[in-house]
Order: sequence, then structure tokens, then C-alpha cells
Amino acid sequence: MALLAAVVVLSITVGAKQLPLADVWSGLRDPDSAEYAVVHQMRLPRTLLGLLAGAALGVAGAVMQALTRNPLADPGLLGINSGASAAVATAAVLGVTALNGYVWFALLGAAAVTALVYAVGGGRGATPARLALAGAALNAALYSYVSAVMLLDAASLDRLRFWTVGSLASADAATVARVAPFVGAGLLVALATARPLNALALGDDTARALGARPTLIRAAVITVVTLLCGAATAACGPIVFVGLLVPHLVRALAGPDLRWLLPYCAVLSPVLLLGADVLGRVLGRPGELQVGMVTAVLGGPLFLWLVLRRRVARP
Repeated sequence: MALLAAVVVLSITVGAKQLPLADVWSGLRDPDSAEYAVVHQMRLPRTLLGLLAGAALGVAGAVMQALTRNPLADPGLLGINSGASAAVATAAVLGVTALNGYVWFALLGAAAVTALVYAVGGGRGATPARLALAGAALNAALYSYVSAVMLLDAASLDRLRFWTVGSLASADAATVARVAPFVGAGLLVALATARPLNALALGDDTARALGARPTLIRAAVITVVTLLCGAATAACGPIVFVGLLVPHLVRALAGPDLRWLLPYCAVLSPVLLLGADVLGRVLGRPGELQVGMVTAVLGGPLFLWLVLRRRVARP
């Protein structure tokens, strides 16, 4: 929690205009201060959206890895973020410009791709390799579709060019308010599935003997992934590696028990996302690097390091 608090403070203070802590405190409390608009209209909503999106992506990755028993399961690598992105790109072509509309399209796209990847990968008999291949194929196809939409429709290109690389820069209070209910509901359902998912890891028959219902658990996980990935992608665009990397780091610290794993992911994933966002602002001055670019650059080497060090624990 101390690490999360430190990153939150950095997210509010660091930017194109550096704000001392005293000015941040004044901007939070005093509507008449010069920093009030910067803090309340830009920095605070951006930080809150980073907290929500980070928790959503980290928990979604953890429950996907637990359900599929695939250490490579991730909303980005399995094409779920691309499904939400393709749906949002379609919404942009249809003239939808408000986040309110984007969210529903993104939820539909995430749900469709989640079910499709799971079905193509083999359903209950899915193997990590089949799921990875199914996700990679759908990811490539959907990415090509989004690129084609942006190239052929100039208006969509203008609306989506920063969104497609993953960004927190456009966050405002309205965005946070619209995304928060979906993320909150997804996190609550995910926490409720922690104990049944632990049982399901032992096999369907053992799970039934322990009182769990495998079909209901799978439906709940698909609901969780849809809510979390759809909401996060609609607000921030497709952001990769957060849902892949953080669960592995947490398993190395807390073990595979999802009753501990999910809360830790909900806390540490925003640390990674907000930390990458702050780093992007520092490295890109006087502009900034979008957070999706930073997580991609950082996530790849870190994950390879984990693999080489043999610290990746199987879910």
C-alpha cells in the first residue's frame, strides 16, 4: 500500500508542469488556488483512471490464468483487448463519440472474443498452446481490422490515433464516473470467484465434490473478464503486459491462492500502470510517451527476465 500511495503522489505531482507537494495540497483543498484546475481537472482524474484500469487489467489476467491454467493468458495476448478495440473502432465509424457508447461496444467485443478464444482453444480441454495460438490469430486479425478502419476513415483516425496505443491522457471526471461501476462490479465478482477457482484448479470432479459448480464458475470468469477488459479498454485503449506480468510477480510473493492473489493484483497492477504513466511523462518532456508504449517496452524484458530466472509460477 505504501508503494501504491507513493506512485499516486508522483502521478499527481509529475507532469509537464512540476507541482511541489504544498501546491498539490493547496490545489486539492482550495478552489481559488492557481493549481486547483490542474489538479482536479487533469492530474486527479488521470490518477483515478490509472488506479481503476490497472486493477481491472491485473485482476482480469489473474482470473484468466487461473481458469485456463495458462501462464501466458493475458487480456492483450489472447486478443480480448483487441476485441474491445475492434468494437470501439466500429462504434467510431458509426459516429459514436461519447465514452458512454464506447463502453457498451467494448463490453460486447470483449465478451465475444473471450468466448471465441475459449471455444476455439478447446473449451474445457483447452491447453495453453491452443489458447495462445487462438488468441494470437484473433489478435492479429482484429488489429488488422482496427488499422484498416483508421486508415480508411479520417474521422476515426483523428478520434482513435492516441487511444489505440493506450493512454490515460484524455481522462476526466466523467470518464472515471462512467468506468468505475463496471470495474467495481467486475472486481467484486472476481473476488467472489476466488475460492471456487481454487477448487476448479484441482479438476472438475474434485471441484464438484467440494461444492463448486464448474459451469457457473466459467460463466462468472467470462463475465469478470468482459466487465474489466471492456471498461478499461474503452477508457484507455489497449494496454498490454499489465495482466500478464503482475500475477506472476504476485505468485512469487504470495503463492497461487487466489484469495490472496487477486487482492494483491488489484493493488500492484495500478502501481505498474501509474509508474509507467509517470515514466512516460518524464521521458517524453515537453510532451509525453503514451502509457501503452511504456508498458510494452518495460513489460517484454521484465517478463523475459522472470522466465530466465525461473520465477514464473504456474497458476
